[in-house]
Amino acid sequence: MTSHSLPEWSRRGALLGAAAVLTLAGCGRKKATANAVRGRLTVAEAAAGEWRLPEDKARDTWRHPAQTLEFWGLKPRMTVVELWPGAGWYTDIIAPYLAANDGRLYAAQFQGDDPSEPAAQRIVQAYTAKLKAKPRLYGKVEITSFGPSSGPIAPAGSADLVLFLRNVHNWMAGGVAERAFAEAFAALKPGGVLGVEEHRADPAGVQDVLAASGYVQEAYVRQLAMEAGFAFDGASEINANPKDSKDHPFGVWTLAPTRLTAPRGQPPAPGFDRTAFDAIGESDRMTLRFKKPAG
Repeated sequence: MTSHSLPEWSRRGALLGAAAVLTLAGCGRKKATANAVRGRLTVAEAAAGEWRLPEDKARDTWRHPAQTLEFWGLKPRMTVVELWPGAGWYTDIIAPYLAANDGRLYAAQFQGDDPSEPAAQRIVQAYTAKLKAKPRLYGKVEITSFGPSSGPIAPAGSADLVLFLRNVHNWMAGGVAERAFAEAFAALKPGGVLGVEEHRADPAGVQDVLAASGYVQEAYVRQLAMEAGFAFDGASEINANPKDSKDHPFGVWTLAPTRLTAPRGQPPAPGFDRTAFDAIGESDRMTLRFKKPAG
């Protein structure tokens, strides 16, 4: 691994979910009955928006987007930065909300300017095309990038809220987790909030610094934030799942929504019994809030 690229297996893991969502979007999206949001929106109304894909809404049972965004303090007129939005599961809620409430969104996408990373390029292109197709719905989203050699994710000291949405494990695998927290700290205003959602590892274990299973200890995330200068400001159990034993054969990706039945890079195993894993649902997740100290 060089200092300018994520390892192939880590990059593949980060892109897999986004690519799958884009495929579903291309095949199953129905024409929205409204092309734009008019007037003010609450967070709950944005989460219930008719423009969201049915399969995305089905995941609200596990991700609780409205309650989670409210916990992180999303408000009108905020400047928000979302790192690695991928296909835009959360963007479909955050961007219309901000567009309707005089806010602004920076989307720090995959660093897709490397011609050796065509999957990342395709995802960024599809994400950009989706936003441009409904400018009144999404508003003007500023697309930046985050990666080993990217520039700032947003202008320094401009953001009220930065969001890490199930990506800390990918950044750990690529050796850029510390960089992600540092970039968030630089982008935030004093008093600004960093919101983190991440697959939660067993606290009794030893943290794999590459997070090969996809699970990260809450204490490790808090340590990364503290080392970047953040102060811990709260935790919520809204996205907890006590059914998740966290010892699955293909890591967190054994569970929905990825649902692997064989190691990455291998064809699905037709005889793999998914019954127990599907009964778990999605992973157990920490939901944390940190603040950049004022002054």
